[in-house]
Amino acid sequence: MVRRIEPDGETFEFTFEGRTIVARPGDSIAAALTAAGIVNLRDSVVSGRPRGVFCMMGSCFDCLVEIDGVPNRQACMTAAASGLEVRRQRGGVEVQAS
Repeated sequence: MVRRIEPDGETFEFTFEGRTIVARPGDSIAAALTAAGIVNLRDSVVSGRPRGVFCMMGSCFDCLVEIDGVPNRQACMTAAASGLEVRRQRGGVEVQAS
């Protein structure tokens, strides 16, 4: 269970899969989703098992989500903002040849 250290204060809202999420200034998308009790952000392309936040510092890429229609965004490294539309990552990450 996760709870905020300071539960009161200014808030704003964004959506995740159509559900309204309340966030606070300074929250990453991952932090706001975790505080809202959401832990499954995508399904593994390999195993199909649910994936969610792990490192919270941008190293593991387990928290990839789609933000305002743009896939492959790290929820732990992206600031939550009012009005964002966040969705679970669907399918694999497409890698471009260099």
